[in-house]
Amino acid sequence: MGLVMGLAIGAALGGLLFGYDTAVISGAVEAIDHNFVQPRTELSEMARNAMTGNAVGIALWGCFLGSLIAGPLATSIGRRTGMMIAAVIFFISSILAGYPEFGLAPIGGMGVDALTPFQIYRFLGGVAIGMASLISPMYIAEIAPAKHRGLLVTFQQIAIVGGMLLVYFVNLKIGEMGDDAWVLSTGWRHMLASCAIPAGLFFLAAFFMPDTPRWYMMKGKEDKARALLTQLDGPEEAENTMVEIKDSLKANSGKLFSFGVGVIVIGVLLSVFQQFVGINAVLYYAPLMFKNMGSGTDTALLQTVIVGAANVLFTLVATATVDRWGRKPLLILGALMMAASMAALGWMFQNHTEGNALLFAAIFYIAGFALSWGPVVWVLLSEMFPNSIKGPAMAVAVAAQWISNYIVTASFKVVDGDTAINAVFNHGLNYYVYAACSVLAALFVWKFVPETKGKTLEAIEGLWKKS
Repeated sequence: MGLVMGLAIGAALGGLLFGYDTAVISGAVEAIDHNFVQPRTELSEMARNAMTGNAVGIALWGCFLGSLIAGPLATSIGRRTGMMIAAVIFFISSILAGYPEFGLAPIGGMGVDALTPFQIYRFLGGVAIGMASLISPMYIAEIAPAKHRGLLVTFQQIAIVGGMLLVYFVNLKIGEMGDDAWVLSTGWRHMLASCAIPAGLFFLAAFFMPDTPRWYMMKGKEDKARALLTQLDGPEEAENTMVEIKDSLKANSGKLFSFGVGVIVIGVLLSVFQQFVGINAVLYYAPLMFKNMGSGTDTALLQTVIVGAANVLFTLVATATVDRWGRKPLLILGALMMAASMAALGWMFQNHTEGNALLFAAIFYIAGFALSWGPVVWVLLSEMFPNSIKGPAMAVAVAAQWISNYIVTASFKVVDGDTAINAVFNHGLNYYVYAACSVLAALFVWKFVPETKGKTLEAIEGLWKKS
């Protein structure tokens, strides 16, 4: 179990990149808006809001592309090599996103024109995140014993929320190095460039890891697969798993829809609902949300740290329960918690409520997501697709996740900054929409998603053959 744990932790550093990058932008949103967008006074209010939303969300289009190419790439060159490539791309793009004028003009000397190279580098960083977000949980699922797979795949989500909490602290400390004007001119650059540190750690971890037994088998390297499985599970279990893997690879053509449309549609909708419940609007725009509540910059960053800590705490709850309670109960419970808290947030914003009630509602929402849709969707996506179609099927599902993420991220700023909408809802409309999506997510899981707790990857494949 020690080797399995070590490999799972190493692969989960891909999740750390994911979480770090997701949250680092929250500290830079105001600077991006101030430096690159608001000076464009020739544009309308809606156009400027849309430009800010696109600048914040441009990395998600990179994530979409990265997730599409990661499946075929991981199949052709291996899970391990794919993770190393993602780490290198992310390392370079992080530094350049912080200093987008590098090689083009003096730092700070391009004005609003620096927005274009900034978006290019953020897009490339997104490609790396998209690759890691698919390959890391796939790697963990393929090296994990069935009875511990739920626990080990949740390491990915622990790393994601751990990365978020870490960068909230980094943003807070960088923010404390100067006043608001310094953060807008310089501090945001340090925030984005700091992403290079976890990228370096991820590369080193992947460099010393083997590939997965299932990839070795796909490439005809049975001796390597048997040796690694013996280390992971013991000799007897290794032989049983070898037979199951061989049978699963022979039994099907490997075409995307060879197990029917249902398994693909369910995977895609899990990904879509994971985003449409509004999680990344909360994570990307947390400081803005707390400022809308009346908090100052430092207080808003501190409240964001509190939300990040709640995210980590309740993800640990999911880690302890996912292999005991099962996937479906956690997803339904979490969706109902999110629906209640989002409806409450919308009502409180609309009615100009102030004080800690808003913070408590945000924490309750994060708790609902962190113990369910955050980690459990990654568990399901990594285990529900049959071996012969896992790469392309995960690519489609994760690509759908990133498109949905972009829609939520880009639309939040447009709606939240609209004067006419705020005259009625006072920043509350987005939260009502996310509450409705949370209810739909609970109904979808109850009706369509199978329970996979305790089943081997090959046994889960049998669920789709029967359906």
